[in-house]
Amino acid sequence: MDPALNAGASAPILRGEVKEPALNNQRGYAPTGKDSGEVKPKGSIHIRSHEGVDVVPMHSRKPPWLKVRAPGGPNYLRLKTLMRGGSLHTVCEEAGCPNIGECWEAGTATFMILGDVCTRACKYCGVAHGMPTGLDRGEPRRVAATVEAMRLQHVVITSVNRDDLRDGGAEIYADTIRSIRTALSTCSVEVLIPDFKGDETALTTVLDAGPKVLGHNLETVERLHPDVRPGGRYWRSISFLGASKRIRADILTKTGLILGMGEEGPEIRQTMVDLREAGVDILTLGQYLRPSAQHIPVARWVTPEEFEGWKRVGEDELGFRHVESGPLVRSSYHAKEQAREVEAGAPGRIQDVLEVDMSAPAEVLTSRLVQIENRL
Repeated sequence: MDPALNAGASAPILRGEVKEPALNNQRGYAPTGKDSGEVKPKGSIHIRSHEGVDVVPMHSRKPPWLKVRAPGGPNYLRLKTLMRGGSLHTVCEEAGCPNIGECWEAGTATFMILGDVCTRACKYCGVAHGMPTGLDRGEPRRVAATVEAMRLQHVVITSVNRDDLRDGGAEIYADTIRSIRTALSTCSVEVLIPDFKGDETALTTVLDAGPKVLGHNLETVERLHPDVRPGGRYWRSISFLGASKRIRADILTKTGLILGMGEEGPEIRQTMVDLREAGVDILTLGQYLRPSAQHIPVARWVTPEEFEGWKRVGEDELGFRHVESGPLVRSSYHAKEQAREVEAGAPGRIQDVLEVDMSAPAEVLTSRLVQIENRL
Protein backbone atom coordinates (compact mmCIF):
# COMPACT_ATOMS: atom_id res chain seq x y z
CA MET A 1 0.00 0.00 0.00
CA ASP A 2 1.15 3.53 -0.73
CA PRO A 3 2.65 5.00 2.49
CA ALA A 4 0.40 8.02 2.07
CA LEU A 5 -2.55 5.78 2.90
CA ASN A 6 -1.22 4.89 6.33
CA ALA A 7 -2.79 6.90 9.13
CA GLY A 8 0.54 8.07 10.47
CA ALA A 9 2.18 9.14 7.22
CA SER A 10 2.11 12.18 4.99
CA ALA A 11 1.18 11.84 1.32
CA PRO A 12 4.16 11.67 -1.07
CA ILE A 13 4.98 14.99 -2.66
CA LEU A 14 5.50 15.65 -6.37
CA ARG A 15 6.04 19.38 -6.62
CA GLY A 16 7.64 22.04 -8.73
CA GLU A 17 11.11 23.13 -7.66
CA VAL A 18 10.43 26.85 -7.23
CA LYS A 19 7.97 28.74 -5.09
CA GLU A 20 5.05 30.56 -6.65
CA PRO A 21 6.14 34.13 -7.46
CA ALA A 22 4.32 36.97 -5.74
CA LEU A 23 1.61 38.56 -7.86
CA ASN A 24 1.79 42.32 -7.53
CA ASN A 25 -1.42 44.33 -7.59
CA GLN A 26 -3.47 41.16 -7.87
CA ARG A 27 -7.13 41.80 -7.07
CA GLY A 28 -8.45 38.30 -7.56
CA TYR A 29 -10.56 36.41 -10.05
CA ALA A 30 -13.12 38.64 -11.78
CA PRO A 31 -13.97 37.24 -15.23
CA THR A 32 -15.89 39.39 -17.65
CA GLY A 33 -18.85 38.47 -19.80
CA LYS A 34 -21.08 37.10 -17.05
CA ASP A 35 -24.72 37.95 -17.58
CA SER A 36 -26.48 37.19 -14.30
CA GLY A 37 -24.91 39.41 -11.68
CA GLU A 38 -22.21 41.78 -10.50
CA VAL A 39 -18.83 40.03 -10.54
CA LYS A 40 -16.34 40.76 -7.76
CA PRO A 41 -12.74 39.72 -7.00
CA LYS A 42 -12.18 36.46 -5.13
CA GLY A 43 -9.48 37.90 -2.91
CA SER A 44 -5.95 36.73 -2.11
CA ILE A 45 -4.53 33.56 -3.65
CA HIS A 46 -2.37 32.96 -0.57
CA ILE A 47 -3.56 30.52 2.10
CA ARG A 48 -1.97 29.46 5.37
CA SER A 49 -1.44 25.81 4.42
CA HIS A 50 0.89 26.86 1.59
CA GLU A 51 3.31 28.74 3.84
CA GLY A 52 6.73 27.14 3.39
CA VAL A 53 5.47 24.84 0.62
CA ASP A 54 7.09 24.72 -2.83
CA VAL A 55 3.82 25.01 -4.72
CA VAL A 56 3.56 24.15 -8.40
CA PRO A 57 4.18 27.22 -10.62
CA MET A 58 1.23 28.23 -12.79
CA HIS A 59 2.74 27.29 -16.14
CA SER A 60 4.60 24.17 -15.09
CA ARG A 61 4.25 21.13 -17.31
CA LYS A 62 1.55 18.78 -16.04
CA PRO A 63 2.26 15.10 -15.45
CA PRO A 64 1.41 12.83 -18.41
CA TRP A 65 -1.59 11.33 -16.62
CA LEU A 66 -3.34 14.73 -16.70
CA LYS A 67 -3.23 15.13 -20.49
CA VAL A 68 -6.65 15.15 -22.18
CA ARG A 69 -7.74 15.56 -25.77
CA ALA A 70 -9.23 18.93 -26.69
CA PRO A 71 -13.03 18.73 -27.16
CA GLY A 72 -14.52 19.15 -30.60
CA GLY A 73 -16.47 16.07 -31.72
CA PRO A 74 -19.87 16.32 -33.43
CA ASN A 75 -21.92 15.49 -30.33
CA TYR A 76 -19.93 18.00 -28.29
CA LEU A 77 -20.65 20.74 -30.83
CA ARG A 78 -24.32 19.76 -31.03
CA LEU A 79 -24.71 19.88 -27.26
CA LYS A 80 -22.97 23.23 -27.06
CA THR A 81 -25.43 24.63 -29.61
CA LEU A 82 -28.37 23.27 -27.59
CA MET A 83 -27.04 24.89 -24.42
CA ARG A 84 -26.60 28.29 -26.04
CA GLY A 85 -30.01 28.10 -27.68
CA GLY A 86 -31.68 27.54 -24.33
CA SER A 87 -29.64 30.23 -22.55
CA LEU A 88 -28.36 27.54 -20.20
CA HIS A 89 -25.12 27.15 -18.27
CA THR A 90 -23.09 24.01 -17.59
CA VAL A 91 -20.63 23.45 -14.80
CA CYS A 92 -18.64 21.54 -17.42
CA GLU A 93 -17.78 24.90 -19.02
CA GLU A 94 -17.91 27.23 -16.02
CA ALA A 95 -15.60 25.12 -13.85
CA GLY A 96 -13.31 24.07 -16.70
CA CYS A 97 -13.93 20.33 -16.24
CA PRO A 98 -11.20 18.25 -17.93
CA ASN A 99 -13.74 15.60 -18.94
CA ILE A 100 -15.99 17.92 -20.95
CA GLY A 101 -14.99 16.37 -24.28
CA GLU A 102 -15.55 12.78 -23.13
CA CYS A 103 -18.87 13.45 -21.41
CA TRP A 104 -20.38 15.77 -24.00
CA GLU A 105 -19.34 13.51 -26.85
CA ALA A 106 -21.24 10.74 -25.03
CA GLY A 107 -24.31 13.00 -24.86
CA THR A 108 -24.23 13.68 -21.12
CA ALA A 109 -23.74 16.95 -19.25
CA THR A 110 -24.16 18.69 -15.91
CA PHE A 111 -26.50 21.67 -15.99
CA MET A 112 -25.76 24.63 -13.74
CA ILE A 113 -28.91 26.47 -12.66
CA LEU A 114 -29.55 29.69 -10.73
CA GLY A 115 -27.21 31.76 -12.89
CA ASP A 116 -23.46 31.88 -13.42
CA VAL A 117 -22.36 34.16 -10.56
CA CYS A 118 -21.82 32.61 -7.11
CA THR A 119 -22.20 34.44 -3.79
CA ARG A 120 -19.23 32.53 -2.36
CA ALA A 121 -15.55 32.91 -3.20
CA CYS A 122 -14.03 29.43 -2.99
CA LYS A 123 -10.33 29.72 -3.80
CA TYR A 124 -10.17 26.71 -6.15
CA CYS A 125 -13.33 27.30 -8.19
CA GLY A 126 -13.49 28.73 -11.72
CA VAL A 127 -17.06 29.99 -11.37
CA ALA A 128 -17.37 33.78 -11.04
CA HIS A 129 -17.91 35.28 -7.58
CA GLY A 130 -20.20 38.22 -6.90
CA MET A 131 -23.83 39.16 -6.32
CA PRO A 132 -26.41 37.56 -8.64
CA THR A 133 -29.28 39.63 -10.00
CA GLY A 134 -32.79 38.22 -10.31
CA LEU A 135 -34.14 34.69 -10.48
CA ASP A 136 -35.09 32.92 -13.70
CA ARG A 137 -38.34 31.05 -12.99
CA GLY A 138 -38.42 29.69 -16.54
CA GLU A 139 -35.07 27.93 -16.20
CA PRO A 140 -36.45 24.55 -15.00
CA ARG A 141 -38.68 24.33 -18.07
CA ARG A 142 -35.80 25.13 -20.46
CA VAL A 143 -33.51 22.61 -18.78
CA ALA A 144 -36.20 19.93 -19.09
CA ALA A 145 -36.77 20.78 -22.76
CA THR A 146 -33.05 20.41 -23.49
CA VAL A 147 -32.83 17.13 -21.57
CA GLU A 148 -35.77 15.84 -23.61
CA ALA A 149 -34.21 17.01 -26.88
CA MET A 150 -30.99 15.17 -25.99
CA ARG A 151 -32.91 12.07 -24.82
CA LEU A 152 -30.64 11.75 -21.80
CA GLN A 153 -30.81 8.73 -19.54
CA HIS A 154 -29.30 10.52 -16.55
CA VAL A 155 -28.74 14.20 -15.86
CA VAL A 156 -26.86 16.06 -13.12
CA ILE A 157 -28.20 19.41 -11.87
CA THR A 158 -25.94 21.69 -9.87
CA SER A 159 -25.81 25.42 -9.19
CA VAL A 160 -23.92 28.38 -7.91
CA ASN A 161 -24.50 29.28 -4.27
CA ARG A 162 -27.40 31.69 -3.92
CA ASP A 163 -27.06 32.96 -0.35
CA ASP A 164 -29.09 35.99 -1.44
CA LEU A 165 -32.22 33.79 -1.62
CA ARG A 166 -34.13 32.77 1.50
CA ASP A 167 -34.20 29.09 0.46
CA GLY A 168 -30.86 29.18 -1.36
CA GLY A 169 -32.66 28.21 -4.58
CA ALA A 170 -34.11 24.94 -3.25
CA GLU A 171 -37.50 25.48 -4.90
CA ILE A 172 -35.87 25.99 -8.30
CA TYR A 173 -34.03 22.70 -7.79
CA ALA A 174 -37.31 20.96 -6.98
CA ASP A 175 -39.06 22.53 -10.00
CA THR A 176 -36.20 21.39 -12.24
CA ILE A 177 -36.39 17.80 -10.99
CA ARG A 178 -40.16 17.68 -11.50
CA SER A 179 -39.97 19.33 -14.92
CA ILE A 180 -37.40 16.82 -16.16
CA ARG A 181 -39.46 13.90 -14.89
CA THR A 182 -42.54 15.25 -16.66
CA ALA A 183 -40.66 15.85 -19.91
CA LEU A 184 -38.74 12.55 -19.92
CA SER A 185 -39.86 10.03 -17.33
CA THR A 186 -37.06 7.59 -18.17
CA CYS A 187 -34.35 10.08 -17.20
CA SER A 188 -32.99 9.80 -13.66
CA VAL A 189 -31.94 13.02 -11.97
CA GLU A 190 -28.92 13.66 -9.75
CA VAL A 191 -28.56 16.97 -7.89
CA LEU A 192 -25.36 18.51 -6.57
CA ILE A 193 -26.60 21.12 -4.12
CA PRO A 194 -25.06 23.88 -1.97
CA ASP A 195 -25.34 23.61 1.80
CA PHE A 196 -28.29 26.07 1.89
CA LYS A 197 -26.66 27.48 5.04
CA GLY A 198 -27.70 24.27 6.80
CA ASP A 199 -31.42 24.91 6.23
CA GLU A 200 -33.10 21.52 6.64
CA THR A 201 -36.38 22.82 5.23
CA ALA A 202 -34.61 23.69 1.98
CA LEU A 203 -32.97 20.25 1.94
CA THR A 204 -36.37 18.60 2.43
CA THR A 205 -37.81 20.64 -0.46
CA VAL A 206 -35.23 19.11 -2.79
CA LEU A 207 -35.56 15.59 -1.43
CA ASP A 208 -39.35 15.66 -1.70
CA ALA A 209 -38.96 16.16 -5.46
CA GLY A 210 -37.36 12.71 -5.59
CA PRO A 211 -33.85 12.92 -7.09
CA LYS A 212 -32.05 9.63 -7.62
CA VAL A 213 -28.86 11.01 -6.04
CA LEU A 214 -28.40 13.86 -3.53
CA GLY A 215 -24.87 15.23 -3.82
CA HIS A 216 -23.09 17.94 -1.86
CA ASN A 217 -19.32 18.34 -2.16
CA LEU A 218 -17.14 18.69 0.92
CA GLU A 219 -14.15 19.51 -1.35
CA THR A 220 -11.30 19.39 1.19
CA VAL A 221 -10.08 18.34 4.63
CA GLU A 222 -10.99 20.12 7.86
CA ARG A 223 -7.70 22.02 8.25
CA LEU A 224 -7.85 23.56 4.77
CA HIS A 225 -11.59 24.15 4.77
CA PRO A 226 -11.69 27.69 6.25
CA ASP A 227 -9.14 29.00 3.74
CA VAL A 228 -10.15 27.33 0.50
CA ARG A 229 -13.91 27.19 1.09
CA PRO A 230 -14.50 30.29 3.23
CA GLY A 231 -18.26 30.41 2.62
CA GLY A 232 -18.90 27.00 4.14
CA ARG A 233 -18.23 24.90 7.23
CA TYR A 234 -16.74 21.43 7.36
CA TRP A 235 -19.18 19.80 9.78
CA ARG A 236 -22.17 21.62 8.32
CA SER A 237 -21.48 19.98 4.95
CA ILE A 238 -20.90 16.52 6.40
CA SER A 239 -23.95 16.64 8.64
CA PHE A 240 -26.13 18.00 5.81
CA LEU A 241 -25.46 14.73 3.99
CA GLY A 242 -26.23 12.83 7.19
CA ALA A 243 -29.55 14.65 7.53
CA SER A 244 -30.41 13.74 3.95
CA LYS A 245 -30.04 10.08 4.87
CA ARG A 246 -32.31 10.52 7.88
CA ILE A 247 -35.00 12.24 5.79
CA ARG A 248 -34.82 9.91 2.77
CA ALA A 249 -32.63 6.86 3.33
CA ASP A 250 -33.60 5.48 -0.09
CA ILE A 251 -31.88 8.36 -1.92
CA LEU A 252 -28.17 7.89 -2.60
CA THR A 253 -25.86 10.46 -0.99
CA LYS A 254 -22.67 11.54 -2.69
CA THR A 255 -19.78 13.91 -2.05
CA GLY A 256 -16.41 14.80 -3.55
CA LEU A 257 -12.91 15.77 -2.44
CA ILE A 258 -10.28 17.61 -4.49
CA LEU A 259 -6.75 16.52 -3.68
CA GLY A 260 -3.54 18.46 -4.22
CA MET A 261 -4.39 21.65 -2.31
CA GLY A 262 -2.08 20.98 0.63
CA GLU A 263 -3.79 18.13 2.50
CA GLU A 264 -1.84 15.19 3.95
CA GLY A 265 -2.52 11.47 4.01
CA PRO A 266 -3.87 11.18 7.58
CA GLU A 267 -6.23 14.10 6.91
CA ILE A 268 -7.67 12.45 3.80
CA ARG A 269 -8.30 9.25 5.73
CA GLN A 270 -9.93 11.12 8.63
CA THR A 271 -12.18 13.03 6.24
CA MET A 272 -13.31 9.76 4.69
CA VAL A 273 -14.04 8.37 8.16
CA ASP A 274 -16.07 11.49 9.01
CA LEU A 275 -18.12 11.12 5.83
CA ARG A 276 -18.92 7.50 6.58
CA GLU A 277 -20.16 8.61 10.01
CA ALA A 278 -22.82 10.50 8.05
CA GLY A 279 -23.68 7.43 5.99
CA VAL A 280 -22.42 8.84 2.68
CA ASP A 281 -22.78 6.25 -0.09
CA ILE A 282 -20.59 7.54 -2.94
CA LEU A 283 -17.27 9.42 -2.81
CA THR A 284 -15.38 10.99 -5.70
CA LEU A 285 -11.69 11.92 -5.50
CA GLY A 286 -9.90 14.01 -8.12
CA GLN A 287 -6.87 16.23 -8.69
CA TYR A 288 -7.10 19.99 -8.12
CA LEU A 289 -6.35 21.86 -11.34
CA ARG A 290 -5.76 25.59 -10.96
CA PRO A 291 -8.29 27.52 -13.09
CA SER A 292 -6.20 30.70 -13.36
CA ALA A 293 -3.38 32.70 -11.75
CA GLN A 294 -6.03 34.30 -9.54
CA HIS A 295 -6.74 30.98 -7.79
CA ILE A 296 -4.66 29.19 -5.17
CA PRO A 297 -1.71 27.22 -6.55
CA VAL A 298 -1.52 23.45 -6.80
CA ALA A 299 0.44 22.12 -3.82
CA ARG A 300 1.26 18.75 -5.39
CA TRP A 301 0.36 16.37 -8.19
CA VAL A 302 -1.34 13.26 -6.84
CA THR A 303 -0.29 10.08 -8.61
CA PRO A 304 -2.74 7.58 -10.16
CA GLU A 305 -1.35 4.97 -7.76
CA GLU A 306 -2.31 7.07 -4.74
CA PHE A 307 -5.81 7.56 -6.13
CA GLU A 308 -6.15 3.80 -6.60
CA GLY A 309 -5.03 3.31 -2.99
CA TRP A 310 -7.66 5.69 -1.64
CA LYS A 311 -10.33 3.82 -3.61
CA ARG A 312 -9.31 0.59 -1.85
CA VAL A 313 -9.35 2.32 1.53
CA GLY A 314 -12.78 3.81 0.91
CA GLU A 315 -14.49 0.69 -0.38
CA ASP A 316 -12.67 -2.16 1.38
CA GLU A 317 -11.85 -0.60 4.75
CA LEU A 318 -14.42 2.14 5.35
CA GLY A 319 -17.50 0.79 3.60
CA PHE A 320 -18.38 3.39 0.96
CA ARG A 321 -20.79 1.86 -1.53
CA HIS A 322 -18.64 3.25 -4.35
CA VAL A 323 -15.48 5.37 -4.67
CA GLU A 324 -14.67 6.99 -8.02
CA SER A 325 -11.01 7.97 -7.70
CA GLY A 326 -8.54 9.27 -10.27
CA PRO A 327 -6.64 12.38 -11.35
CA LEU A 328 -9.33 13.56 -13.79
CA VAL A 329 -12.37 12.46 -11.77
CA ARG A 330 -14.98 15.11 -11.06
CA SER A 331 -18.35 14.88 -9.29
CA SER A 332 -20.33 13.95 -12.40
CA TYR A 333 -17.83 11.48 -13.86
CA HIS A 334 -19.57 8.14 -14.54
CA ALA A 335 -22.60 9.51 -12.68
CA LYS A 336 -25.08 7.50 -14.74
CA GLU A 337 -23.33 4.21 -13.93
CA GLN A 338 -23.22 5.07 -10.22
CA ALA A 339 -26.93 5.95 -10.16
CA ARG A 340 -27.81 2.69 -11.92
CA GLU A 341 -25.54 0.29 -10.07
CA VAL A 342 -25.08 1.55 -6.49
CA GLU A 343 -27.68 0.77 -3.83
CA ALA A 344 -28.40 3.28 -1.07
CA GLY A 345 -27.14 2.37 2.39
CA ALA A 346 -28.54 3.06 5.84
CA PRO A 347 -28.26 6.39 7.72
CA GLY A 348 -25.05 6.97 9.66
CA ARG A 349 -24.41 8.12 13.20
CA ILE A 350 -24.47 11.81 12.19
CA GLN A 351 -28.06 12.69 11.30
CA ASP A 352 -28.67 16.23 12.56
CA VAL A 353 -27.34 19.35 10.84
CA LEU A 354 -24.43 20.92 12.72
CA GLU A 355 -23.03 24.47 12.68
CA VAL A 356 -26.30 25.93 11.44
CA ASP A 357 -26.09 28.99 13.66
CA MET A 358 -22.35 29.48 13.31
CA SER A 359 -21.01 32.02 10.83
CA ALA A 360 -18.79 30.68 8.08
CA PRO A 361 -15.21 32.04 8.04
CA ALA A 362 -16.04 34.35 5.14
CA GLU A 363 -18.78 35.97 7.20
CA VAL A 364 -16.38 36.91 9.97
CA LEU A 365 -14.36 40.06 9.39
CA THR A 366 -10.68 39.11 9.20
CA SER A 367 -7.69 40.35 7.27
CA ARG A 368 -7.03 36.96 5.69
CA LEU A 369 -10.37 35.82 4.34
CA VAL A 370 -12.91 37.08 1.85
CA GLN A 371 -16.06 38.82 3.07
CA ILE A 372 -19.35 37.96 1.38
CA GLU A 373 -22.78 39.47 1.82
CA ASN A 374 -25.11 37.78 4.30
CA ARG A 375 -28.21 36.00 3.06
CA LEU A 376 -31.39 38.07 3.15
